[in-house]
Amino acid sequence: MTTSAEAKAARPQPGAPREYHFPRFERRKLENGLEIVVAPVTKLPLVTVAVLFDAGAVCDPAGREGTAQLVAKLMVEGTVNSDGGELTERFERLGASIDAQADWDAAAVTMTTLTEHLPEAFDLLGEVLRTPAFRAREVERLKAERLAELLQLRADPGALADELFSRFLYAPTSRYSRPDGGDEQSVDAIEREHVLTFYESRYLPGGATVIVSGDVTVDAAEQLVRKALGGWTGGAPTRVVGDDLPARRKREVHIIAKSDAPQSELRIGHVGIPRKHPDFFPVNVMNAVLGGLFNSRINLNLREVHGYTYGAFSGFSWRRQAGPFTVSTAVKSDITDAAAREVLIEIDRIRAEPITADELSLATSYLDGVFPIRFETTSAIAAALSVLVLHGLPDDYYDRYRERVRSITAEQILVAARKYLHPDELQMVVVGDPATIGEPLAKLEFGPTTLYDTQGHAIA
Repeated sequence: MTTSAEAKAARPQPGAPREYHFPRFERRKLENGLEIVVAPVTKLPLVTVAVLFDAGAVCDPAGREGTAQLVAKLMVEGTVNSDGGELTERFERLGASIDAQADWDAAAVTMTTLTEHLPEAFDLLGEVLRTPAFRAREVERLKAERLAELLQLRADPGALADELFSRFLYAPTSRYSRPDGGDEQSVDAIEREHVLTFYESRYLPGGATVIVSGDVTVDAAEQLVRKALGGWTGGAPTRVVGDDLPARRKREVHIIAKSDAPQSELRIGHVGIPRKHPDFFPVNVMNAVLGGLFNSRINLNLREVHGYTYGAFSGFSWRRQAGPFTVSTAVKSDITDAAAREVLIEIDRIRAEPITADELSLATSYLDGVFPIRFETTSAIAAALSVLVLHGLPDDYYDRYRERVRSITAEQILVAARKYLHPDELQMVVVGDPATIGEPLAKLEFGPTTLYDTQGHAIA
């Protein structure tokens, strides 16, 4: 019988990483300006179609924030020929699903269907895109749903911390300082004519991209697009550049009073960098070591070493403009200050000296290893191509991703940490019981402290 030491020594070593190629895709363009990206994938008789529009939340009119998300949701709530229920039934008869949503940078209408029903489903998708009804009753219903969602958000410490963190992070002039779905005042101000105006000005073929992934040839996909959308007219909308100016350049503590909270929701961070940044890869690997993985420094410190939380993570929100860098966790109220102190220690530590070889290997191996399995479905491939289009990434981006991750060095990570983590600009947002957390946080001497209600209004 072998000893445990011999068994351990006999374990097989990992082999060299297998070469990976993202599915081949081809770009084409129609006369009306509509871009087409097709990735034939024939493993299953399925096709996903995603139509991207330059109609994200950054395009919201001032005072009517939430319009972009409302318009996107209304796109699948009925056409001039069918109300919402009838439209859903027509898609279901084809074995197809359809969804529409808007994030900060873009809106997307996404459909997945069986290959045998693709022609009929594509025609129906064309009807959705070209003749949405925006019935007044649906506008009011979805507005009411958003207002109910906001009521729930005020009662959810985690969601409340996320929303108000952005408000305190960005200048009041920035669209990023208000929720992407709008708040009570802005949503209430949206009327049906505003919905129509937004659709007519942003949902235009000259600024749209149709992404097709699945069991279809490039030529066949182009013919389907031509038939359904080739006669659609309209130039490209004006590009809206989001304002990512920080509200503050010095540390501050923002406590949102929730006296009944048994624990604190803690957010620490600052304005980050845009997605299409030349240092994306070293920053991404650096964050994986700091707080992006389960075995990251922040999570091991707060969860494993101190037992403060079930999980603590950090991340950069990748947008066309600079999204936030955020450390997030939830801890018992009486150790809020201790948890915050450990987060600050880890941010300082990763800027002070190179990470270890084991940490680098763990982070790059994980990011490298999980990459291929992220694109196992037609919808995942379409989503990846959407990112490529939205951020103007090179066509070989996904083929070179693993190589670029593996090439990152500990020295590059140290440079990225020192360049893109700004301890002096960190903002700390805590949702919790001020009677318990206020004095201990003040002793941290992190920065000036302000107390707010759950609406984000300062309390004297």
